[in-house]
Amino acid sequence: MDENIDKLLKHKVSWLANCGPDDDIAISSRIRLARNLEGMPFPVAAKIEILNQARGAIELAVRNTACFKKDPVVFELEKLSELDKQVLLERRLVSEEFIEDGQGAGIAVSDDEIFGIMINEEDHMRIQAMKPGCQLSEVWDAVNAVDDKLSEELPFAFDSNLGYLTSCPTNVGTGMRASVMLHLPGLVLAEQVDAVIHGVSKLGLAVRGIFGEGSNNLGNLFQVSNQSTLGESEAQIIERLDAVIKQVISHEKNARHSMLEKKQNFLLDHVGRAYGVLRHAYRISSDETLNSLSALRLGVDMGMFSSVDIQTVNELFVIIQPAHLQKYAKRELDSEERDTYRASLVRDRLRSIDNNKH
Repeated sequence: MDENIDKLLKHKVSWLANCGPDDDIAISSRIRLARNLEGMPFPVAAKIEILNQARGAIELAVRNTACFKKDPVVFELEKLSELDKQVLLERRLVSEEFIEDGQGAGIAVSDDEIFGIMINEEDHMRIQAMKPGCQLSEVWDAVNAVDDKLSEELPFAFDSNLGYLTSCPTNVGTGMRASVMLHLPGLVLAEQVDAVIHGVSKLGLAVRGIFGEGSNNLGNLFQVSNQSTLGESEAQIIERLDAVIKQVISHEKNARHSMLEKKQNFLLDHVGRAYGVLRHAYRISSDETLNSLSALRLGVDMGMFSSVDIQTVNELFVIIQPAHLQKYAKRELDSEERDTYRASLVRDRLRSIDNNKH
């Protein structure tokens, strides 16, 4: 068990703080920058000695530059249990690909989890910043400041014509992936989400699930991100993505208002049934819980509850996932045990809210 994992678990996830612009629909904004060290082979082609050398240099640079302002929380992936790796994934600090092969890999995270660096994933560095709501420009300023500080100490692989050189050709150029996670239950219920996704895709943007490429849109959560990194500046990419995100948010708001006006009983039934399941179920899977929490969050955002608060719903989105659940239970649980414990945890949280409000 890694004590740094336990430190993370004591804090609420910062990107779910519910204090950003349009945070009823835009859950969080994230930007990742792919960077490699000049003169070193990409991680996929590097021997363990080179990977360890790169990791050591990057960890030292993070500390020396104070780019996170405070000392980073550092993990060596090969020393983490599978459960601890999953905790990092559930908190969106790492990718699924990253935790599959931990040889020479590491993570540096700021204590508030706004900043993170995956070391020796596909590239030597994936520098990340996340903030709640729709605030891509603010996230860009934050991650760019970290990038600038690290570049003063580390020689980045850069070509004057192509830009930043990366392991995957699709990241060459800016090396930037910007995304906003959106909660779109209105569009899903109105059966309009496929048309919106199709329209967004035609504009050269990608739409993925909660954990990125290959993941499902559980809880009606969708990540919209840029696909091209070459031929546009960072500012142009962010401006284009931000404009599309604002359009999707507008479509979601219209879908919600339309349902409230024309299908009020359908909407109330959808939210009420979800609340009933969460409040009274004795066994519930993570998928069903996420989808029920999505309906509950919709109800809270639309003012249908006087007792349930959005902070509790947001917190439940994270802590009901398998790894977090087992950390709270302080033991490993099989699938059936997790479903039982998850139901108990959700019931207790919602019951405590009801009791405190009366």
